[in-house]
Amino acid sequence: MLNETITSTNFKFPKQTNVYRGKVREVYTIDNDTMVMVATDRISAFDHILPKGIPFKGQVLNQVATMFLEATRDIVPNWLIGAPDPSVAVGYACEPVRVEMVIRGYLAGHSAREYALGKRMLCGVVLPEGMKENDRFPEPIITPASKAEEGHDEDISREDILKNGIVPQEIYEKMEAYTRALFQRGTEMAAERGLILVDTKYEFGIRNGEVILIDEIHTPDSSRYFYADGYEERQAKGENQRQLSKEFVRQWLIENGFQGLEGQVMPEMPDSFVETITERYIELYEKITGNTFEKGDTSNINKRIETNVAVFLMDKGII
Repeated sequence: MLNETITSTNFKFPKQTNVYRGKVREVYTIDNDTMVMVATDRISAFDHILPKGIPFKGQVLNQVATMFLEATRDIVPNWLIGAPDPSVAVGYACEPVRVEMVIRGYLAGHSAREYALGKRMLCGVVLPEGMKENDRFPEPIITPASKAEEGHDEDISREDILKNGIVPQEIYEKMEAYTRALFQRGTEMAAERGLILVDTKYEFGIRNGEVILIDEIHTPDSSRYFYADGYEERQAKGENQRQLSKEFVRQWLIENGFQGLEGQVMPEMPDSFVETITERYIELYEKITGNTFEKGDTSNINKRIETNVAVFLMDKGII
């Protein structure tokens, strides 16, 4: 199973005009107006791609993301046209806004690490004194990040975004409102499944002058979930929270001497740990959707994707 992964693609779709290869996604542009987004099985942490693909990771990400995109269309328009393959989403091309909208309901992950260093302001937002890791904020905070073409995204404040003209005020305020509404919906959907949506990020684009939600949402790559059951007891005892996210991969890397810093060497992942990552991603899929995960046919993944996408594009009149 370990070899049956999508770690790279090289498709040549009809009317293909561009291809972009990101950390974990490969995006094919069709006729300069439609995007075919392939969720590979690559996994990244600390802005570095890990050496092995994770079986079915791309399928999990794609199917969780498309579910939430469909479930939030009443809040904000999004880029998705359809999902013709377990690992592929097809949607409208948009001009991306170069700011990620990160929203945090709890002091966890990056915010907890900054807090532990004594910082009490994050992206221009004042953090309350006396908090413990994984405590809930009085209300969710938005901590934007500027999108880097390569390397680390950088924390940035709302004030600096507007002062430097990175995003026009009207568009930024709309993104803020959408972010809060999406996080509320995600929180409610997670609660129905016995989960806490801890923090997440949203990306937006512009299409025909309209702000559009793009990329994935509420997946384990872009979000952190805690199990609601036992949350209060674990906090009271100072215990780690049970969580469904990519944080356990980051923790494994930290324990093995890697945080993406200069001079550090990426540790080799044993097959047993790769299998554990797959199991955790499938666990999140089943927990958050309530559905049993059905593994896609991996006997010839690239051929499967190529065929499914071509049929979909023809059916939609795109090619």
